[in-house]
Amino acid sequence: MGEEQDMIFDSHAHYDDRAFDEDRDELLMSLPEKGVGAVVNAGASIRSVWKTLELAEKYPNVYAAAGIHPEHAGELHEEDMEWLRGLLASARVVAVGEIGLDYYWDQPEREIQKKCFAAQMGIAKEEKIPVVVHSRDAAADTLELMRTEYGAGNPAYIHCFSYPKEIAAEFLKLGYMIGIGGVVTFKNAKKIREVVEYVPLERILLETDCPYLAPVPHRGERNSSLNLPLVIRQIAQIKGVEPEKVEEITWKNAVRFFGLTNME
Repeated sequence: MGEEQDMIFDSHAHYDDRAFDEDRDELLMSLPEKGVGAVVNAGASIRSVWKTLELAEKYPNVYAAAGIHPEHAGELHEEDMEWLRGLLASARVVAVGEIGLDYYWDQPEREIQKKCFAAQMGIAKEEKIPVVVHSRDAAADTLELMRTEYGAGNPAYIHCFSYPKEIAAEFLKLGYMIGIGGVVTFKNAKKIREVVEYVPLERILLETDCPYLAPVPHRGERNSSLNLPLVIRQIAQIKGVEPEKVEEITWKNAVRFFGLTNME
């Protein structure tokens, strides 16, 4: 793969967000020359899935995750499940996501969220494609549903991991990956730094969740993949390794996880 091996892989972004309306094209076109070799853009609603697919078709360095976020679980009906399944045939779609549970906002009601999450995991399992999981204030139910509806050893990635290392251990036992982004640089992120210390580098995926969660010293600003070197530096410091090693291993992790073997 040549010099791309030293590139950064942003495993979770939202470049379809309105925050990028002013400069989306310029920014996405500039990423490879600035060291970001690949991005997975994650859908959240039916509308954002369509926009995500457009981005993945337009930019060779952008791939799509297609799925309905728990916040939008109420908009996914039974007839939409075959629509979602059909999207997975595209080579540009590399995962079902972001799907999961969010009990922080607690809308829509938990049973609707669980049903939507389980149905989308079922499709991913049948189609043998990874899942990208959003889980906020819902560790126990996320673990239980993933154990029963998805199973150990199937490719899954807990995006923007926000739980203690004891919960990370449970996800690792199931063979899943852990997503780490800008939060690891926050002063109050002791719990996440402990998770990074605990989780093997080979099980970490690097992400931005942009335009959200920009790392220090850009906290509160619009985030982008260009901020990932700050996250890499923090992970390297915690792990006691060179930043280049974090970059290289997280690139390989993502390529393998998303099945992009042509990029190895």
